Amino acid sequence: MNTFISIIIIFGLLVFIHELGHLLFAKRAGILCREFAIGFGPKIFSFKKSETVYTIRLLPLGGFVRMAGEDPEMIQIKPGYEIGLLFNSSGKVRKLIINNKSKHPDCKVIQVEKIDLERELFVTGYVSEDEGLVTYPIDEKAEYVHDEQATQIAPYDRQFGSKTLPQRAMALFAGPMMNFILAIVILMLYAWFAGMPVNEALVGDVTEDGVAIQAGLESGDRIISIAGQQVTTWEEMTTIIQSNPNEPLLFEIERGGERFEVSMTPQERIGPEEQVDGVVGIFPMTEKSFLGAVTFGFTQTYEFTVLIFEALGMLITGQFTLDHLAGPVGIYSYTDEVAAMGFLVLMQWTAILSVNLGIINLLPLPALDGGRLLFLGVEAVRGKPIDPQKEGLVHFIGFALLMLLMLVVTWNDINKFFL
Repeated sequence: MNTFISIIIIFGLLVFIHELGHLLFAKRAGILCREFAIGFGPKIFSFKKSETVYTIRLLPLGGFVRMAGEDPEMIQIKPGYEIGLLFNSSGKVRKLIINNKSKHPDCKVIQVEKIDLERELFVTGYVSEDEGLVTYPIDEKAEYVHDEQATQIAPYDRQFGSKTLPQRAMALFAGPMMNFILAIVILMLYAWFAGMPVNEALVGDVTEDGVAIQAGLESGDRIISIAGQQVTTWEEMTTIIQSNPNEPLLFEIERGGERFEVSMTPQERIGPEEQVDGVVGIFPMTEKSFLGAVTFGFTQTYEFTVLIFEALGMLITGQFTLDHLAGPVGIYSYTDEVAAMGFLVLMQWTAILSVNLGIINLLPLPALDGGRLLFLGVEAVRGKPIDPQKEGLVHFIGFALLMLLMLVVTWNDINKFFL
């Protein structure tokens, strides 16, 4: 149960921050954002603030920001339709009643002859035979009401496609960008709470089962030399220790201004790539500083980014296979292991997932932010946009293939962890 709650919180945070980036920069560009959703499928909670409906949906596998102009309008009013009109104090149409006009007895019924909801914002039609053809201006924030559900109209200058290329690119790039920012902030907080290792040959703590505690080492001890070699940094010290597993070494220690010597034999530990390293059971001294935490946040995010790109490169070259990929089931299992290690380790894991989400979304694949940015790049080169129907088809096929990949990876996870 704790793992399930952790997964919901982590994924909810990652998706929320990602979609918040899209929302903030889309609104900043003046794009009408109809919905901000966490999850897919049926709505389980929603509320409306200003122009946007905020929803939580049943399947917590992602989210979206529905921007005006990205999809065709669901309701189209054509000549010959009879609609009801409600007006604001300025005499402009504030609501267009598509059906159920009987529920709005104060509306003015008009048979549409011509209507423009995008550029000139007007409706022309026949109210009665006596009045003949009349024209009414439409408010830029007017709503059309269908089955008692109100939807704000989207004038062209509020649509995604009306904005400049940089504005549209930024609205798309902002999601992944926010994931990188989240990772930096999480790692900064981690460094602040856990402290930053001091790059000196100082003992911060000793393990209960290591040879260091058996030799009498204590927190605060400074290691002066090992086997006659002077050491001043933590890296110099650990290099000698790791290079001499099962070899007795003479350590010169300074404590309280006095020096003494102890002999310790580093124990074996299996390191990366099955390499045998020596360990004595000590941890570095740590310190807390704002500047150090900020530096750690940026450097660790960069290192995680490099590692993920290296893994993607190995996947492309065939060094990794689909069996090495983890889907929702695999991430759940790994999160279970990480959560057992404590909150601070879980913070690092969340940062890694956030960087991973940002990178994956920037890949030039259809249906992802990177794929849409690629189309904007092609538009910049051509000097005109690609046919929206063709682009939509590419994204649809890409989304279907991504879902297929997700099913394959999930099946591999189930076989790996449960069968």
